[in-house]
Amino acid sequence: MAAPIEEVSCEDFAEFQDMLRVMRTLDDRIVHELNTTIPTVSFAGKIDASQTCKHLYESLQNAHSSREKAIKRCISQSFANVTRLQEERLKDSDNVALRKQLRKEQTKLKLMQSDLNVEEVMNDRSWKVFNERCRLHYKPPKNQ
Repeated sequence: MAAPIEEVSCEDFAEFQDMLRVMRTLDDRIVHELNTTIPTVSFAGKIDASQTCKHLYESLQNAHSSREKAIKRCISQSFANVTRLQEERLKDSDNVALRKQLRKEQTKLKLMQSDLNVEEVMNDRSWKVFNERCRLHYKPPKNQ
């Protein structure tokens, strides 16, 4: 479901956003997923809710971890590019194209950093919904 973090492009911000959108599918559909997989009282005997919740828990853990790693990797790359461009600008302060490229990279870095905040909000929302529906069926390990 989630793309490997090596496949997330950090160069093109629009592509980066598209890949995050795909990687966030599980979180976007968590309410639907829980509604269709966690049985009501009348169907409780036909579906193993604890296994379903455990599987969903593991899927959420993996999705959140891979997205966070991808975002942080891209932030790190963008930060390195900004640093390199700032050093180049110090050597050639009259280069208009270099200043333009630096501003573009700084903007991209800020947008990626804000995506890290979006990620935190999405994760909190997903865990809240998960806990509301699965707390009776599955208890996650204490160390996580």
